[in-house]
Amino acid sequence: MNDLQVKFLGGTREVGRIAIAVKAEKTQVLLDCGVMLDHEPGFPMHMPPKEVDALILTHSHLDHSGAIPIYYIHGKKPLYTNRLNLELTQILISDFIHLSSYYLPFEYLELKSMMRSNKHIDFGVAEQVGDIKFQLINAGHTPGSAQVLIEAGGKHILYTGDFNITDTRLLSGARMEHNNLDAIIIESTYANEDHTERLELEKRFVDEVTDVVEKGGTVLVPAFGVGRSQEIACVLTAHHFEHPVTIDGMAREASRIMLNYKEFLKDPRMFSDAMRSVDWVEGWRDRRKAMKTPGVVISPAGMLKGGPAVFYLSKIGKKTHNAVFLVSYQIPSTPGRELLEKGVCLIDGKMRKVKAQVAHFDFSSHCGASELKESLKRLGGKPKVFVVHGAEGNCELLAKWAWNELGLEATAPKTGDVVQI
Repeated sequence: MNDLQVKFLGGTREVGRIAIAVKAEKTQVLLDCGVMLDHEPGFPMHMPPKEVDALILTHSHLDHSGAIPIYYIHGKKPLYTNRLNLELTQILISDFIHLSSYYLPFEYLELKSMMRSNKHIDFGVAEQVGDIKFQLINAGHTPGSAQVLIEAGGKHILYTGDFNITDTRLLSGARMEHNNLDAIIIESTYANEDHTERLELEKRFVDEVTDVVEKGGTVLVPAFGVGRSQEIACVLTAHHFEHPVTIDGMAREASRIMLNYKEFLKDPRMFSDAMRSVDWVEGWRDRRKAMKTPGVVISPAGMLKGGPAVFYLSKIGKKTHNAVFLVSYQIPSTPGRELLEKGVCLIDGKMRKVKAQVAHFDFSSHCGASELKESLKRLGGKPKVFVVHGAEGNCELLAKWAWNELGLEATAPKTGDVVQI
């Protein structure tokens, strides 16, 4: 048996810019390589491309994918993920380049090179790079999202990426059935709180939306373009919502891509029905119509940092019979968090009070605290636990719980830490 070396390059004790290198005797792979989306993009510690034999991407969100094109500036590295993840990643990184190009060390050319270097890998299919064997397993987080199970030198490591063990309208939850792990690298985004039970949350959401619309109002649902927007459309369809639903922004392109990969979805027929029943915004005329029609408008950005949602808010937010229902986590200091806490938003260049009803519905695609604990309990054996991808003390919180309650050797590594397994 040979030791495996794991180096934490980012995403430790924070949410964003996650990157983890796993090194066997002859081979080194990089698991994810994301960015931190602050005023300027933040990057993980750099690992020279010549030291990386392959990259493995768990899902499309920029905090996991946004720095990958750096590895395509000179030459090509194989990138392992499924085609759905790859296509969703392409639209997110394209948008990222478009919005923040002068801060970035890469351009569209590198993104194209990255796309051409993809090695599609289906769930549960073993792949080999040098002396590292790995497979991707459903993570239940976004369509196509994966956990990575690595085997090398007789050792087994699971990297959860972002994951969810609860079924949603869009996806089947991850199954945490592993009994011979030597180590697990687990996210802890919600280690300090539980989510509302899903069916109860859906019912409350649909009831409140229906109430606003039947009184002649329009409901703006700012939502992430990849995953959350489609989930909300499916929830409305599943509950037989009878009023107009409009989808705008990046959510349109992401939805069209998902229609080509329905095998990744829990209920492909319901997804198709939901996508057929919505109105797709193709231009300004459609936007104006959607704002004036009693119904629902689903549009990115989920935290109101841009996208058509900002335009809709400036109009829909001015009238008391309308509503703005946030359905995603709101990072501190984002416009969405300001709206939630202070009821104000930047409208026509000025901070103004939003007159529309504002509420938050916790449609998370991450495990809550109970599910994180349940996932660790389900694991057989005595794996070492490395807790990452959590802010404000959440990594330390989950590590402490695993140590005290399960007797597992658990730590919250810091950026730059190197461990032997």
